[in-house]
Amino acid sequence: MSLPSILRTATVTALLCLLMPLSASAWWNQEWSFRKPITADAAAAGVSGEVGDTVVLVRLHEGVMKFGDANADGGDLRFIAEDDATPLKFHVEKFDPVFNLGFVWVHLPAVKAGAPVKFWLYYGNAKAAKEGDTSLSYDDSQALVWHFSPAEGQAGQPPIDASRSRNNGLSAAVITDSGLIGGSAKFDGARAITAASSTTLNVAAGAALTWSAWINPETADQTAVLYAQRDGSNALVIGLDRGTPYVEINDAAGSRRSTPATAIAAASWHHLAVVFGGTGAPGGALYVDGQSAATISGPLPALTTAISLGASAGPGTADPVTAGYTGEIDELQIAHSARSPGWLLLAANNQGIEDKLLQFGADEGLSGFSTGYIGIIMQSVTVDAWVIIGVLALIALASYAVMYTKGGYCGRTNRANELFSRQFETLRSDLTNLESVQPLSEDDRDQLEDSSLYRMYKSGVREILHRFEIAGRPGALSAESIESIRASVDATSVRENQRLSKGMVVLTIAISGGPFIGLLGTVVGVMITFASIAAAGEVNVNAIAPGISAALLATVAGMAVAIPALFAYNFLLGRIKDIQANMAVFVDEFVTRMAEMYPAGNDGHNVRAAVGHR
Repeated sequence: MSLPSILRTATVTALLCLLMPLSASAWWNQEWSFRKPITADAAAAGVSGEVGDTVVLVRLHEGVMKFGDANADGGDLRFIAEDDATPLKFHVEKFDPVFNLGFVWVHLPAVKAGAPVKFWLYYGNAKAAKEGDTSLSYDDSQALVWHFSPAEGQAGQPPIDASRSRNNGLSAAVITDSGLIGGSAKFDGARAITAASSTTLNVAAGAALTWSAWINPETADQTAVLYAQRDGSNALVIGLDRGTPYVEINDAAGSRRSTPATAIAAASWHHLAVVFGGTGAPGGALYVDGQSAATISGPLPALTTAISLGASAGPGTADPVTAGYTGEIDELQIAHSARSPGWLLLAANNQGIEDKLLQFGADEGLSGFSTGYIGIIMQSVTVDAWVIIGVLALIALASYAVMYTKGGYCGRTNRANELFSRQFETLRSDLTNLESVQPLSEDDRDQLEDSSLYRMYKSGVREILHRFEIAGRPGALSAESIESIRASVDATSVRENQRLSKGMVVLTIAISGGPFIGLLGTVVGVMITFASIAAAGEVNVNAIAPGISAALLATVAGMAVAIPALFAYNFLLGRIKDIQANMAVFVDEFVTRMAEMYPAGNDGHNVRAAVGHR
């Protein structure tokens, strides 16, 4: 077997090994082509104990999902429990196929530390109808959820309540796309967002309540009201006092404020939460980034009026805005239950810039190819990497063509040279007649046409006969004629060397250029991967690994081009040098025999014609 054949066989074998499918469990629905395992590990998020039912944020980006395989509107997204049979409640806040970003809220039951919850993300069904009811994602105690979706700001709409209570805002929010989760409300200190009084927003005296939001203050040391609900002498106020978060209660007993907390940094996102425990826990607690920061004594008073966000304002448009907040607020939630400290810590560590809760596994496909390691990597390859791999494929095809043609040419030349050498050894008296002693068959004559030595021999014979014709008689060659004939044979030898080396430059290009082109693709791919992670605002190994592995595929492709070309180049170079050595030896042998057979002054033999070998 020739070296090119061996290299092709080894390459195909390696690819078949890589294409072996990964083990996969039952498939929820055969109409969906792809799925991704996701694990919610409460312990990894620093949570201890039981959290219970919760709604987690699944942040999608190019590092964790191939957006090109999903529908443009995200309508084919489905979330299935670990049993691969039970659909989970979810809703999509944002799905952007242009910037490859998605924010999806998924309801997970019975979350607790020490028992990671695994579930599946299915996608890849062009016929799927869009699903995901926001009102079904949250429990009955949830009174309000404002996501501040970018679509609301573009349409000039007030915030839309994602809970089943439907406590929508009364005034339009200024939405910015630079929010922590999809979009956020921008406050300039001169306006507030309000929601009308409702039975689901009313607070009974001594009731349980959980208020939470993400805040990003524009300036440090500002004093502002973040949230207020005032009902006569009763009030609940959550705000900042010179950059320090606080919660304040006003009732018949007077005004009470939480214990001093630590000031929060400006121009950075922080999770702020206030919890009142209801019966058996009359006081309240303030949490910052999932950690207890302050406490307040006394129960909540009865509140049955409108709420305001971003300032202290009453339900009427004529009410003045006081202590306005400057900065951003995202993901406002109000629930008539006392969420546990673990619940709050899990929310802070899941929804923040770095998701410490969710771990994404490798994509799996319904077909055998897409479940293999190569299939997983292919799904993460970007357009620029495909361009690099395409260029390398063209170089590989050109190098394989040179290997095949040059290997065959060297083989035919060697066999023909051996035949010619045996025939040439039989000549003793007439150098111009190759069949003077031993005739050749028709097949042998055809095979001789592939011999470089035979072509050199014919050029020498032509020169000999030409000089015999000039002299008017055969059999005598002067020293000058012999040197001239030698020069002609040498010239033919040079042309044969050029013929042997033709195309070898393609292999040198593949050897030296392939790795560098592949490295270029890897560097560009890594840059794009880190840029997409920066845009998504999440850093973890599961987000980085697919993009990096896809980027490294370009380097692998470069090596796959260079290594076979290197082996083939050295193999072919050795064969070419053997042929060149034989040609160099033949020149000396031909000239020596010519000088012996046709010395100057010797009539020699009658060499009327070259018997068809001129």
